[in-house]
Amino acid sequence: MTVQGLPMVVPAQDLPARVRIYEVGARDGLQNEKATVPTEVKAEFIRRLADAGLTTIEATSFVHPKWVPQLADAEQLFPLVSDLPGVHLPVLVPNERGLDRALTLGARHIAVFASATESFAKANLNRTVDESLAMFEPVVQKARADRLHVRAYISMCFGDPWEGAVPIHQVVRVCKALLDMGCDELSLGDTIGVATPGHVQSLLAELNEEGVPTSALGVHFHDTYGQALANTLAALQHGVTTVDASAGGLGGCPYAKSATGNLATEDLVWMLQGLGIDTGVDLGRLTATSVWMAGQLGRPSPSRTVKALSHQE
Repeated sequence: MTVQGLPMVVPAQDLPARVRIYEVGARDGLQNEKATVPTEVKAEFIRRLADAGLTTIEATSFVHPKWVPQLADAEQLFPLVSDLPGVHLPVLVPNERGLDRALTLGARHIAVFASATESFAKANLNRTVDESLAMFEPVVQKARADRLHVRAYISMCFGDPWEGAVPIHQVVRVCKALLDMGCDELSLGDTIGVATPGHVQSLLAELNEEGVPTSALGVHFHDTYGQALANTLAALQHGVTTVDASAGGLGGCPYAKSATGNLATEDLVWMLQGLGIDTGVDLGRLTATSVWMAGQLGRPSPSRTVKALSHQE
């Protein structure tokens, strides 16, 4: 139910005037779905997200279909959405072969995915942390030579299902290596949703002290323990202006079973609107998009804002 004048806009001090939402629903949100989502449905999802005002929408992944069958249609999907005006469509690439596939289709924004822990690097990439960094180096160098924008995801920045607590210095080491390698942007991932606001601010402060600027950082929170918005606010207070979110709260991680859904884009937009922070996103259109996608998937959206605005049971 939409109520006129809500959320009431009450700005808080020392927060960014604008936040870029890095929408991951079409890739991270759908990659775990067991039933194959038709390519045209994925394309329509991306088009609707763009129509709602999102300007950075992660489209797909060029990993081997064996590992993520849901995204096996990357070559078919990307051309269906690549002409969206004013929209960046990053794609995930695991290696040089994946980069070559993305370049063939004209992708201009790519992302690689690293781990802050040895256990997850082994589970996700079948490599040690250092071996995975060595694998990414030629990918990043080639992408930069072609003037692509390169993002790096760092998983398990706040906790690991096998190793437990992750020392901050361990995360900082991986982040610095990726930045030194030539990555333009780092996304700090709370893959299993165990971060708390003080931990977020401590990690950000340590990164700054070690020469990683806040301007190069984004945050990617999961809502496993209901902390995603609190952690996001902590990051905003530190000056972070890029926040990853997934329309309708879709997603998890196929290699970390305790990872539940991403921060819902609608929940994020509701909070940011109430704080007077510009996102460029039309919340009504975005909610309608997530209701539509929930219908395609055959289950209701877990987003509290979607439920509240749509009477979704």
